[in-house]
Amino acid sequence: MGSVEETHGWSVKMSVPSVLAMVTVFSMIPGGVPSDIRGTKGLEAQQMAQGSTHLHRRLKRGWIWKQLFVPEEDPTLQVIGQLKSDSDRGDFSIKYILSGEGAGEAFQIDEYSGEIRTLKKLDREEKAFYVLQAQAINRRSNEPEEPQSEFIIKVQDINDNVPLFQNEPYVSSIPERSPVGTRVAQVTATDADDPMFGNNAKLIYSILQGQPYFVVEPKTGTIFIDLPNMDREAREVYQVVVQVKDMLGLSGGYSSSTTLTVSLTDVNDNGPTFQHHLYTFAVPEDAALGTTVGRIMAEDGDTGINARMTYSLEDDLEESSTFIIQTDPVTQEGVVLLAKPLDYETKRRFVMAAEAVNDHVDTRFLPLDEFTDRTTLKIIVEDVDEPPVFLSALYEWKVPENAAVGTQVGSVSARDTDTVNNLIRYSIDKRSDSTKAFKIDPNNGTVTVAKALDRETSNWHNVTVEAKETTQDHLSSSVVVFIKVLDINDNVPRLARDYQPYICEGTQAGELIQLLNAVDPDDPVEGHHFYFSMVPEKHINPNFTIRDNQDNTAGIVARRSTFTRKDRTQYLLPVVVTDSGSPALSSTTTLTISVCSCQPAGHCPTGGVEALALSMGVSLQTLIGLLVCLVTLTVLSVLMLVLRRHRRKQQEGLEVEVKELELPETVSQKVLYYGEKGGGGADLSFCQPVVPLRPHPRRKERRLRREDVRASIRMSLRESHIIGPEDEVFRQFILDRLAEADQDPYVPPFDCLRTYAYEGSGSPTGSLSSLDSSELLPEPQVCNPRPYLVRLTPWYAGVEEDTVF
Repeated sequence: MGSVEETHGWSVKMSVPSVLAMVTVFSMIPGGVPSDIRGTKGLEAQQMAQGSTHLHRRLKRGWIWKQLFVPEEDPTLQVIGQLKSDSDRGDFSIKYILSGEGAGEAFQIDEYSGEIRTLKKLDREEKAFYVLQAQAINRRSNEPEEPQSEFIIKVQDINDNVPLFQNEPYVSSIPERSPVGTRVAQVTATDADDPMFGNNAKLIYSILQGQPYFVVEPKTGTIFIDLPNMDREAREVYQVVVQVKDMLGLSGGYSSSTTLTVSLTDVNDNGPTFQHHLYTFAVPEDAALGTTVGRIMAEDGDTGINARMTYSLEDDLEESSTFIIQTDPVTQEGVVLLAKPLDYETKRRFVMAAEAVNDHVDTRFLPLDEFTDRTTLKIIVEDVDEPPVFLSALYEWKVPENAAVGTQVGSVSARDTDTVNNLIRYSIDKRSDSTKAFKIDPNNGTVTVAKALDRETSNWHNVTVEAKETTQDHLSSSVVVFIKVLDINDNVPRLARDYQPYICEGTQAGELIQLLNAVDPDDPVEGHHFYFSMVPEKHINPNFTIRDNQDNTAGIVARRSTFTRKDRTQYLLPVVVTDSGSPALSSTTTLTISVCSCQPAGHCPTGGVEALALSMGVSLQTLIGLLVCLVTLTVLSVLMLVLRRHRRKQQEGLEVEVKELELPETVSQKVLYYGEKGGGGADLSFCQPVVPLRPHPRRKERRLRREDVRASIRMSLRESHIIGPEDEVFRQFILDRLAEADQDPYVPPFDCLRTYAYEGSGSPTGSLSSLDSSELLPEPQVCNPRPYLVRLTPWYAGVEEDTVF
């Protein structure tokens, strides 16, 4: 019908009928008609109205694609547009091809007519638009009639999504008594619909629950306080339900709701308040210090730091010093404690004022005086039967150690503080006075000496005195009495130790020999002072003198210079020590002064061999010689004793062996040794000594076996007078011995043969055995090379047989 020309960007030139056909299809879709079709349509209609049957000139018009729209969620499969080429003359020579996003899945084109259809229901929230490419191909030449063009199919939104709140759950807190307009929180909702198309995604907020306390801003979802003076003590938690709607809240839209939890935080808008104007407590008079008398509580509607308070007692009352009050940090109670001892007989009732004050005050809500409250405490003291009370907490007395029995040391006194004033009896605790040195008058508490005292044995006595009431309860108390025993001069002074002075040969006159010290168990107040002297004699001691140093020490000094051991080895010197007591006491000690051959340094040996030699008056060489001789004699004596014991043990061993081999006197035994070389008695020549070829590890076991053999031999010999060599018993005995020797792995091979023969008891020649000999001769090591052949009469037989043993 008309020529076809290509233009850039999928521009097509179509004849009037073609254009009309496209207008008819796309006029059904809003915005789906190209911009220049309207003008073409008007021009073509004008020409047709003029009745023109021939077109002298073809108009070249460009086809420009715009967006195509398809409603979402539409289940109807419909034609959304049609592609028509100028080359298409209706003979189906043009093939239309659709490619790109959704081609073949969401959209399909009729390859003959060019109609574009939907294949399924679309969802804008999954994909809002599709970019596709269209192309017209000549079926004959398989060449494109038009260049490939790209166009967009947009999914048109409908209101099919519900608005949803984000970041749930919503929780907020604000101080109580906040002013109106205080921002509480903001809730936010989103809608998946297209916000640019209609009112599908335009949201409006409103409150369903929570009025008149709160209000919400419709567009932003911000919630504000709408009621003043909201009190936490009246209500602490509020649940605010907020609703959101799309389509600006118009009918037909979707909506959802959420809950905001609003908590009111505490402020100090309440002061402490006592529930009672008077609190009464009772406490026994014997209660210990620190005892809890009672608890008081001032209630405060606030919590946390705003409810903390401090309790106090009035300072202007006398009773405030007897009791104190402290705040329990956990329960916020006021704990009344006893601070001083109570006495029912002195004061029976206490009345005082208590005050509670908040630690943190806030004058924005209350005046200052409303954060304080007062109440009255009444404490009654209960009477308790108390034990006696001593007038003094302890007693300390002094008594001289020479005090006579019955001497009064002191007196204790106790009284019953109760109104009854019961009688009191005194006694001494036996555990505190184990020596029973004191006794006490049970009626008046007078303590006296019960036995003699000795300060040197015990200078202090700690006695416990008990006072007990005579009532049925027998209440008692005790006190400690310290008794100090005063010293008197009743001990004589003595030298400090056992002195052993010596003087060296060659000592010069006036030299100090020994320094002396003294001791005295007494303890005078002014301290010790000792005096040293010699026993008064008619003649002055020509050898030594004592020099008192006036400092409780004295020195022994030599009077001459001619001391030698040849003249005299020892001197006796009495020393008198006197104390300064009243009366003065003294003691005399006799010292032995030895004359010593001192070493060059002036030292006198006091131990060892040298000192022993000096004490014996002999030289060191002589003493050493005597000691060597004594040691030599001792060693020789010990060796002789050991040798004698050894010989005795050997003799005892021989006697034991003889006893083991003893046989009855009626039995004769002969032990012969033969040396066999070729066999037979004629070849006997030499017998070697019995030498084992290997040691016997089981010697003890073999010894036991030999004892069994000996016992068997003895038993057989006892019965030999009734049996003969042909007897079965005798043969069995020989066979048993042979088998035992063959089976014993510890029996070594020997070069000698031991043969045992037995005689009857009726032999006229007597016994040939050497066992009956009076002497035990040692066994010879070498046998006679020519042994004798002894012919014995057969036992109980008439035929003579030659038997070689």
